[in-house]
Amino acid sequence: MGRQKGDGARSKARPSSSSLAASLLPSSSAAAAASVGFGGYVGSSRLDSSLSTEDSNPLLDIDSEIAQHLKRLARKDPTTKLKALASLSTLLKQKSGKEIVPIIPQWAFEYKKLLLDYNREVRRATHETMTNLVTAVGRDLAPHLKSLMGPWWFSQFDPSSEVSQAAKRSLQAAFPAQEKRLDALILCTTEIFMYLEENLKLTPQNLSDKSVALDELQEMHQQVISSSLLALATLLDVLVSVQIEKPGFENLSAEQKRASKAKATAISFAEKLFSAHKYFLEFLKSQSPAVRSATYTVLKSFINHIPQAFDGGNMKTLATAILGAFQERDPACHSSMWDAILLFSKRFPDSWTTLNVQKSVFNRFWSFIRNGCFGSQQFSYPALVLFLDSIPSKAFSGDKFFLDFFHNLWAGRNPVHSPNVDRLAFFRAFKECFFWGLCNASRFCDTVDSVSHFRTTLINDILVKLLWQDYLSSVSSKDQDSDQPLSGKATEMQNIKNPISYLQELGKCIVEILSGIYSLEEDLLSLFCVVFQEACEELFQQKATTEQQTLNIEPIIKFLFLVDQHAKQKGESWPLLHLVGPMLAKCFPLVRSLDSADGARLLSISVSIFGARKVLQAIFSNNNAPFCGTTCEKDSEMKLEYFLQVYKETFVPWCLRGHNCTTSARLDLLLALLDDECFSEQWRAIITYAIDLVNSKIDSGSMDSNHLAVLGMLFDKARNEIRIRKFGEDSFHPPGSLPHHWHHELLEATAVSVAFSLPPFGTSDAQFVCSVLGGATEGNLDSFVSRKSMTLIFREVLRKLVSFILDSSFSSVKQASALFDSEENCLGLDSKNTGNVVDMARFALQIVEGSLFCLRALDEESGLVSNISAAVFIIDWEYRMSVAVEDALDDESRKKIKARMDICESAHGYLSNISNLWKSFSGDVRKGIRSILICTIRLAIFREDKLDNKNFASLCCMMMTDVLERLCQDQYEEQNLLDLLLSKGDMWPWWITPDLNSMEGLSKSDTERIYANGNYKFVSLIDKLIYKLGLHKVIACDDLDILPLSTKDSANTKVTSRAWVAAEVLCTWKWPEGSAATSFLPQLVSFAKSRNYSSYGSILDSIFSILLDGALIYGENCSQSLLHAWPTLGEDMEDIEEPFLRGLVSFLFTLLKENIWGPEKAMALFQLLVDKLFIGEAVNSNCLRMLPSILCVLVPTLCQRSIRSSECTNKDGKPDPLNENQMQDAVKSWIHRILLFPSLVTWQTGEDMEEWFHLVFSCYPLKATGGNEIMKLNRDIDHEERVLLLNLFRKQRNESGRSIASNQLPMVQILLSKLMVICLGYCWREFDEEDWEFLFFHLRCWIESAVLVMEEVAENVNEIVTEHSSSDNADLIHKKLEESVLISDNSLINISKNSVFSFSFLCGLLELQPTEDTDNLNPSRTERWDPIKNQILESILRLFFSTGIAEAIAGSYSFEAASIISAFRFYHRSFWESVASSVLKSPPHTIDEAAKSIKLWGLSKGPISSLYAILFSSRPMPSLQLAAFAVLSTEPVSKLAVFGEGIAPCSEVDSNTYQESINLDLSLEEDIHLTKELSYIIEKLPYDVLDMDLVAEQRVHLFLAWSLLLSHLSSLPSLSNPRERLVQYIQNSANPLILDCLFQHLLSDLSLMHVLKKKDGELPNIISEAATAAKCSITSGSVLFSVESLWPIDPVKMAAFAGAIYGLMLRLLPAYVWGWFSDLRDRSTSSMIESFTRTWCSPPLVANELSLIKTANFADENFSVSVSKSANEVVATYTKDETGMDLIIRLPASYPLRPVDVDCMRSLGISEVKQRKWLMSMMMFVRNQNGALAEAIRVWKRNFDKEFEGVEECPICYSVIHTVNHSLPRLACKTCKHKFHAACLYKWFSTSHKSSCPLCQSPF
Repeated sequence: MGRQKGDGARSKARPSSSSLAASLLPSSSAAAAASVGFGGYVGSSRLDSSLSTEDSNPLLDIDSEIAQHLKRLARKDPTTKLKALASLSTLLKQKSGKEIVPIIPQWAFEYKKLLLDYNREVRRATHETMTNLVTAVGRDLAPHLKSLMGPWWFSQFDPSSEVSQAAKRSLQAAFPAQEKRLDALILCTTEIFMYLEENLKLTPQNLSDKSVALDELQEMHQQVISSSLLALATLLDVLVSVQIEKPGFENLSAEQKRASKAKATAISFAEKLFSAHKYFLEFLKSQSPAVRSATYTVLKSFINHIPQAFDGGNMKTLATAILGAFQERDPACHSSMWDAILLFSKRFPDSWTTLNVQKSVFNRFWSFIRNGCFGSQQFSYPALVLFLDSIPSKAFSGDKFFLDFFHNLWAGRNPVHSPNVDRLAFFRAFKECFFWGLCNASRFCDTVDSVSHFRTTLINDILVKLLWQDYLSSVSSKDQDSDQPLSGKATEMQNIKNPISYLQELGKCIVEILSGIYSLEEDLLSLFCVVFQEACEELFQQKATTEQQTLNIEPIIKFLFLVDQHAKQKGESWPLLHLVGPMLAKCFPLVRSLDSADGARLLSISVSIFGARKVLQAIFSNNNAPFCGTTCEKDSEMKLEYFLQVYKETFVPWCLRGHNCTTSARLDLLLALLDDECFSEQWRAIITYAIDLVNSKIDSGSMDSNHLAVLGMLFDKARNEIRIRKFGEDSFHPPGSLPHHWHHELLEATAVSVAFSLPPFGTSDAQFVCSVLGGATEGNLDSFVSRKSMTLIFREVLRKLVSFILDSSFSSVKQASALFDSEENCLGLDSKNTGNVVDMARFALQIVEGSLFCLRALDEESGLVSNISAAVFIIDWEYRMSVAVEDALDDESRKKIKARMDICESAHGYLSNISNLWKSFSGDVRKGIRSILICTIRLAIFREDKLDNKNFASLCCMMMTDVLERLCQDQYEEQNLLDLLLSKGDMWPWWITPDLNSMEGLSKSDTERIYANGNYKFVSLIDKLIYKLGLHKVIACDDLDILPLSTKDSANTKVTSRAWVAAEVLCTWKWPEGSAATSFLPQLVSFAKSRNYSSYGSILDSIFSILLDGALIYGENCSQSLLHAWPTLGEDMEDIEEPFLRGLVSFLFTLLKENIWGPEKAMALFQLLVDKLFIGEAVNSNCLRMLPSILCVLVPTLCQRSIRSSECTNKDGKPDPLNENQMQDAVKSWIHRILLFPSLVTWQTGEDMEEWFHLVFSCYPLKATGGNEIMKLNRDIDHEERVLLLNLFRKQRNESGRSIASNQLPMVQILLSKLMVICLGYCWREFDEEDWEFLFFHLRCWIESAVLVMEEVAENVNEIVTEHSSSDNADLIHKKLEESVLISDNSLINISKNSVFSFSFLCGLLELQPTEDTDNLNPSRTERWDPIKNQILESILRLFFSTGIAEAIAGSYSFEAASIISAFRFYHRSFWESVASSVLKSPPHTIDEAAKSIKLWGLSKGPISSLYAILFSSRPMPSLQLAAFAVLSTEPVSKLAVFGEGIAPCSEVDSNTYQESINLDLSLEEDIHLTKELSYIIEKLPYDVLDMDLVAEQRVHLFLAWSLLLSHLSSLPSLSNPRERLVQYIQNSANPLILDCLFQHLLSDLSLMHVLKKKDGELPNIISEAATAAKCSITSGSVLFSVESLWPIDPVKMAAFAGAIYGLMLRLLPAYVWGWFSDLRDRSTSSMIESFTRTWCSPPLVANELSLIKTANFADENFSVSVSKSANEVVATYTKDETGMDLIIRLPASYPLRPVDVDCMRSLGISEVKQRKWLMSMMMFVRNQNGALAEAIRVWKRNFDKEFEGVEECPICYSVIHTVNHSLPRLACKTCKHKFHAACLYKWFSTSHKSSCPLCQSPF
């Protein structure tokens, strides 16, 4: 019967005796007794005790299956029992009743034992089985009922609610009716009592016959006892309380006899049990609360039903035990305990005389209540008054008992932590007990005096000293400041913060007690009233007597509210008459004389509670004031005339006296005394008296600030009074409920006078004006002046603000003053006084801040409101401009601005706080504000010259967005505002006119078209607005999908697009912090892609038309740019100087590139442009000049169209050539026209064929594709066009011969180089011998010319740095460097660029074209051109090395010098990209020859330094960086790149030579040194990179350096000397923080993936790329693939690069990575790294390792290796003579982050010591191997060989070959001759701090 773990001692659902007894009584009986309901029958079957189960119903054979399950019930295992019971239940449902009846006797036997089982599930299942059994057998259960009823009744009281409910269900299943269950109990009374008696005799030892744990036995015994006692108590309640009624049917007499007999039997058995178990008192000593609770219950039943059992012999013992039961501490027992105590005391009052009451009862009772009833407040507190009532009078000890009782009860409260229900129960019990004591005083007081004395004592000692003092101290400690200590008993509560609910209930308790006292005896109330008066008087006097306030007014005020609440509920009048009135009358003179704030507050509260006239009546009638008259009564109101007299003569002067800390309280009192009947007269008296005080100092030139402050405070409070007096929207408005009730002409005159005053201002002047106006908050709009006066005040405010704006040092702000209304502007100018401007502005701004909502309400004065609001905005903007230019100002300007900064900063802060308020202003007001502010912004842009252009555009954008966000309610207002901003002015627009029908804006002369600074700033502002608001708002105006909020502007809602603004931006091209290419055009693309064509097509067409018209007009200024036939949007567009053409080309290029305009649109534009080329028969020269640049971007798209059209066939199945023929015909006609011109070599300046050449060139686009930059023909041409093009080429060849000296004009050479590029691309198949010779000759000459120029630049840089290296004049050197890199003739670069491009294309043709397609490039001819090709390629490499050397030399001087060199390359970016492309295709021997030639050059830096300078350039160019990395990682440059040009590392020995060598010593005694570029980055840079951004330049350099190092390490042979030395360098010197830097790119995404792994199976992009790169680098052994795709740098590519480096490190340096991982201390980080490695890196790495081991050739008959790829295991078998050993090497899943496990499977002829040593050596070799595991196994095998050969092992590491550096022991001790590894000896010396031999200890 034990409970399972976690069960309580007693379940809440456990039945009590009374509840179950009541449930068993018949429901039809209204009385306590009930009749026996069924005369011995259960259904139709009679229950007769005379039936013998053995004679009448012999046992039949039991079903074997049921018998088996019954047998299993005797098992100890609860699981077995549960299964058996479940099976039985199933069978019982399946069997018939007749089949089940035979098992009942055996079931009854098992049933009794199962009810005592420790497992509650077993007990529950037992009752469920019982339910099934009784349901199945029905009335056949009757013969066996007596054997089952005892345990069945007992089980109803099981401590587990689940079990007891199951038992009830089983009993109800057998006896559904309540009367039948009662009859069953009556029938089986004897058997039940006998069973219960047996249970009560049980002990833990005889409870079970099986070996059960002692603690379980004890728990089972306690539960059996508690259940038995409850069953006994309930049985007595049921049987003894049954009374016999008159017969109702024929056999009722027998039922009466049976019930009477059962009752007698129950009483007999009960008395026997009561005596046998010593009154059950031993059970009260049980440690189980359930047993003790059940004992109290059974004692209660005995007291109630068998009182005769309590006699003189046992009364004292029982009285001591029951009345003294208050020592019970468990709240679970208290309910039954109280029932027993109260019933015992009531039934046996004389029992109190048999014991020492004080010792045995009261002392225990005091402890009980002093400890809060030990947690049973809900049961115990309601019982206290019952307990007092049950105590005999003789037991009371008078006053002492009650004082002790209340003090102990009070001490037991828990004001802080007790629940609210317990707190309510406490105060209810306290109040009830207090009233009981007052009302029943006569029971323990003999005389009237003693009764009076007792009541007085109770009130003084309990109510006053206990409750009242606690209330005062609790409220005070809660409300007073921390620097105000409490006094008296309150000090104990100083640090206790009682909850508000406690204080509320305490106060209510006091008030209810006072009300009860008043009802009982009125004179008793005076005792408390006197104390209350004294407390208030002490409170008012303490300010005058002590500095620190020890009491607080809050308790008094809170108490008054509680008194008022109670009095209103009860309709009582005693609070004012007896409590508050006398107190106020006594304290008022003191309050007035001391000017007490607390007193004024108390008076105000009293007036609000009881009424003004009643309070004054109470005060002055008690003081016998003469104006009260003889007829005044204390409980009546004061007459009106006397009330007014008192108010004017007493309260107005006192309340308006001075401004100090008590002013607020006095003003509250003054307003509280306002009476509806005389409101106007009272308010007039207040205003008149207050204004007189204000004007008392008017002779001195100013008003009294103190009295103004008082008046301002009064108005603020009066405004609250207005809100209180308002009753809603009804027609009746009481006095003071509307603002105009408070108006007064004297007040308005004073307010206007203060507003118009001049400095110096009083401290309270602005506050006074704001108080009069109102509007400080949203709902605070009540003003005390009229609209006229309000308007005058605000006009004066505007005048002062305009005066401040006029005095600004910013010209734009000063000019903004002209934007205000003429009246205010003139006023500002007339009254301007520089000395007082700041003070006036501060005064005006304070008024605006304090009355903004009042200003907003002036709807009829929209201009005034707009002007004031705009003025505040402008002052705020001056603050922003002042902050922006503070560093650029001179001292005088800074001093002037500083004087104004306080005002401007105040305006800025105020506007920030009310940013969401402006939209609530009316439409006219907001429109006026917007107009002024937009004009101010335009003035600032075009007129302000103090601000930096970059910062100023951002500042203006911020201003504009502020206006948009704050002052525009809908999109139409936003568009109108933008129209206003972008409207035409003197300085804007500069290129385009908004009137598209007029070209006026395009007619500016060249001298006028100078980029104005204001225009730059304005375009920069537009760009930032587009970025902030979106192009759809600023340019397209297509987002207007709702009607305007204002119907007034509905007629002006049509908004058109602003294509002209876009054209203006494109013409401007560049501006501060942006350009059309980098900001505007990407925004345009994003806009177009986000919408369908119908929404953006028209605006794009408009932009194109505007730009085209402008370009046609200014085409004469279009100097031919060097834009080649494959432009890019950055560098190439810069070459176009004409703004319209540049804007048009960039616009067209962007739209075509982004597929916004497709081939069809391009063809339409082509036809349009071709049509404009001729005007009649004449050539439109302007169109001819601009057309090549346009066709450069148009033709590639047209070529795409031709490709698409070739895929679309017509009805005949052939491509539709119509449109393509139009383009080809045009191009052919242009080539024919050029052929009519003379050759280029005869061209002279002034001839016009240059434009036609450019036009033709633009029609032949070439596109570089692939990693090798192979040109792809973007256009297919027919044979005729190809012949024309070849004829043009040969014409130049025939005319010029082989010499280019015939015409040295740069333009001729440029045109010829371009022609070569195009002809090589489109006609190379038709080239003959002379064509190729002409081509190669010119390419070599042009490229060598560029080489000479670049080498000259490098020499100049070297000379400048060498000669001035010691100079401190860095500026001079930088200037010289800038001059040295400046190339005056840019045509040479352009010619060389074309030449390099042609050569690159040619090399691609020779390498990639199939043999059958290169008939004219036969091998003999190819060999003929090879020397020329090599010369050209070497020249290109010299170009590459030259620029790097120049930067390296400059970098040796300073970082800025290197930046000058690197910046030079960006001026010719496409040229250097072409050079880089050729370098990437250079063969190693050519690179080697070029490097040697550079080394022989003799400059201060060599080829390696030049490559590092390019790779780690301060301004890197990705293509050059990739080329530099490729060259540095290519042999033989790679070795020099790592070890330096002057360092020769140890000669490399391949692995086979190493294996064959026996005596080769690989000791690393010599330190190696890397190049300084690498060593710094590898060793030092990771510390800095760790804190840098993930795409920082230094981080890229670090990753590239490690990639170079790992690439070189990977190229070195395994176990070679250089490799071992390099690995040792990495192990000792390389900073392992590189790995932390690598995983910085992955950890955040790994963490996110770990969180989301269960929700989303898709990998984050960064993790996916990194994992793929890691796998690739592990399998390929290279990171070049990642370097090639690194640029442009972004986080994803950097993460992939990091993954690739990590994968290669795992392959090449596993021990290095393992060492780093082992030192990680962050468990979360290490877990994520291991998870990444295990999932994506370890599988390919392990596969690679096992593959290498499997393919390794160990070449020894004594050694063999086998590999198991499925198990990731390697078995190494070593045999020598008669010895052998098998070692198994297991690779972990997260290899190499987790160590490799090595185990010995078998050994033969090897000692255990040596076996462990060899096993350990293998483990060390494997774990310390920075390379392939196959090499570690090879070294371990050699270690064995050396040992068998007799080589002596190192005494320190016990290995012949060192496990890390693989060296042999060479350093011998001179004394003991033992040899040691150098590394082991070094470690020994460093750790032992001595230099002696580890063995013999002699000096080494």
